[in-house]
Amino acid sequence: MAEPRESKQAFRGRVVSLDVEDWEGHPPYEVVRHPGAAAVLPITPDDDVLLVTQFRPAVRQVLTEIPAGLLDVDGEDALTCASRELFEETGFRPRAIEFLGGYFASAGFSDEYVHLFWARTDLEPEGPAERGIEVSRVRFDRMVTAARAGRVRDAKTALALLLAAGRPSLP
Repeated sequence: MAEPRESKQAFRGRVVSLDVEDWEGHPPYEVVRHPGAAAVLPITPDDDVLLVTQFRPAVRQVLTEIPAGLLDVDGEDALTCASRELFEETGFRPRAIEFLGGYFASAGFSDEYVHLFWARTDLEPEGPAERGIEVSRVRFDRMVTAARAGRVRDAKTALALLLAAGRPSLP
């Protein structure tokens, strides 16, 4: 793997940091370092997708998306993170969960990688939804149609729906 001639940390925040790198033949390059994330497409026995609606300060909008969270717990793998986030955000636990794929969120300036899973849940939650989050249920086929039509604005949600649509059902 190629490496820069030099890399200096210019900023370190709670979640991200910014490195300025010197690459042969290129001007200084800014790279946002991110711990990565895990997201899960939860599907109920009625084939409803569980979605969370919450305010996203970075885009200054309320978005509807699948549950997700940072890989910021020491020793926690992506599958465990996805399961934990599902329960914390929606009150539902996964009964079966499988890896769907993953992607670099914006490889032009960040190393953030998002692991995608899909899960089968029970019909009803075991606990409350996270404060500030509204949970909704929408038919899986309706959400896939929306993703194919470009009406799902959150990338992880759209990609998870499209990947799951081409797979055999979860148990």
